[in-house]
Amino acid sequence: MHEQALAERLITYDTSTLDGMREAAGFIKGWLEARDVEAKDGAHNGLPVIAATVGATRGPTIVLHGHLDVVPGRAEQFEPRVEGDRLYGRGAYDMKGGLAAMMCATRDLANQSAVRVHFVCVSDEESDEDDTRGSDYLVEKGYTGDFAITGEPTDMHIGVQAKGVLALRLEVAGTAAHGATPWLGDNAVLKAIDVFRTIESMPFTRESSELFDRPSVSLGRIIGGDAMNKVPDCCAIDVDIRFLPGQSAAAILADIEAIPDTTAHVVFRRDPAIVERDNAYVRLLADCVADGVPSELISIGRDGASDIVSFLEAGTPGVEFGPIGGGHHGPEEWVSISSLERYRSSLVEFVNAIPKRLGAAHLRIA
Repeated sequence: MHEQALAERLITYDTSTLDGMREAAGFIKGWLEARDVEAKDGAHNGLPVIAATVGATRGPTIVLHGHLDVVPGRAEQFEPRVEGDRLYGRGAYDMKGGLAAMMCATRDLANQSAVRVHFVCVSDEESDEDDTRGSDYLVEKGYTGDFAITGEPTDMHIGVQAKGVLALRLEVAGTAAHGATPWLGDNAVLKAIDVFRTIESMPFTRESSELFDRPSVSLGRIIGGDAMNKVPDCCAIDVDIRFLPGQSAAAILADIEAIPDTTAHVVFRRDPAIVERDNAYVRLLADCVADGVPSELISIGRDGASDIVSFLEAGTPGVEFGPIGGGHHGPEEWVSISSLERYRSSLVEFVNAIPKRLGAAHLRIA
């Protein structure tokens, strides 16, 4: 089963649900074990995690990290379809296509004996819960190394930076009144919209960095009012802020907390991801991926937050690197079928090149 067929199979599982996650995790474990790759499965916070180690028993260690969960979609989005070079379906790009190619690469690398390779897969990358993540759990279990790659969508570029995330539930207070006399009240829903507009215009939103034009502020949910004929006296809004490397989440939060009649609750927070472009593993990966493109054009910044932070915080440098596609989280999500093969071969070439290209000076002896 090559990358395309494997990605199609993974898409059929509705992994926005717990049952779908468990079924997909069971399939992944079975697929690996059928190819003589011993896989361990378990659960963290009730969600499946999978890990497998192949190759050397000691020496340089690479982590291939993926996630099988997806955001919710319509039923037909879990029925993969092919149009030319595009494979459509929920999670095709984010990141079941990349996950399929990583699984194939892990199998390809099982017989080499120079580099140890950890393949790890979690089920809560799309979660907005501010709790210990599956990736943190795997790090605690020792699945770290010299370099980590998470297969998030990057169009075959190397994500050396990712924005941080500050997800907030903001409770805005107003004054109730009869719907027939709204001027006697203070409408909390309208005030909440003004709060959001205030955040959109704060100074941090106009800043930029080397790889990012701007932060982003998105209004994801409004919860307010309990009767049509009553001026609402409370409203909650969920705001998703993606801030830049070098910006302070604490400072942003303090400015928001200073808005009158507004109480802020942190739902989820993740620091920006940063790895140096001149890291020896980043340069080697760029050489394996470049395909005639100057290596300095390979490095990019990703607007989304990343679980690669779990590895960075544990001292393992890492990047985001995934196949070509588009429309992730949208109605027409797709991944380039030809890029899946290129992605798989790039991972294999990268791992096989480590002993020869980097030399002992860059290799950790475990």
